[in-house]
Amino acid sequence: MTPAHLYDLIYELLKKELKVRYKRLVLGYLWSIASPLMYAGLYYLVFYKILKVSTENYPLFLVSSLFPWQWMTNTIMIAPSTYIGNASLIKKTLFPRYLIPVVVAIQDALHYLVSIPVIILFVYIFHGTFSWHWIFGIPALVVVQFTIASSLNLLFATLTVFFRDLERFLQIGIMFLFYMTPVLYSETKIPDNYQWLIIYHPIAPLIINWRTLFMNGTIRGDYLISSLAWGVLLLSLAQFAYRKLSWRFAEVL
Repeated sequence: MTPAHLYDLIYELLKKELKVRYKRLVLGYLWSIASPLMYAGLYYLVFYKILKVSTENYPLFLVSSLFPWQWMTNTIMIAPSTYIGNASLIKKTLFPRYLIPVVVAIQDALHYLVSIPVIILFVYIFHGTFSWHWIFGIPALVVVQFTIASSLNLLFATLTVFFRDLERFLQIGIMFLFYMTPVLYSETKIPDNYQWLIIYHPIAPLIINWRTLFMNGTIRGDYLISSLAWGVLLLSLAQFAYRKLSWRFAEVL
């Protein structure tokens, strides 16, 4: 398949996915902005106003954490339907099936990119830090998060074709992961004797770096390396599962 044909195929798949995801939704892609803002408002009310969480600049803290978290979870949670929802296409057409998870990840990445101006607005209103580190920090984090998110989608999409109950476990796992990731609370709240675990967390270093970039204008190199290592590992694992199982997709679906 030539690059031109590959580009055309990705474009058509992306257009189809967008139509399916936002069918009958009046606000369409604006939900990618409205949803985390509403959650941020709820968490601000509960954790900051009621429970009195002592975190500086909590509105910006929440927004800079929840937007990238939503990107990650959206890409992961739709994985069970990535191949199952495209069963007719997979059965009737010969094309690289790994492109479907890639397109899903591209779609969610685009939604995050259009939400960055909203985060920047919060940076301005709540006195975050505008920094030249954004020039390389934002693209670097986008590439790393895209790698992790698309790899997890490919992995879970592939496995769900054969193990349909995985979808239920995935829902529970995402909820568990949410509270085990410093999204609503600062990583400084984690006891000192457990701080070393952060770098081995698949998502926490990424979320912390997004937040640190918008709030303080810097990123942590060790956390970036950790996220990159997770991206490479998950991509390798997803590709291995896909190569072993994809030849049976049409038969099982």
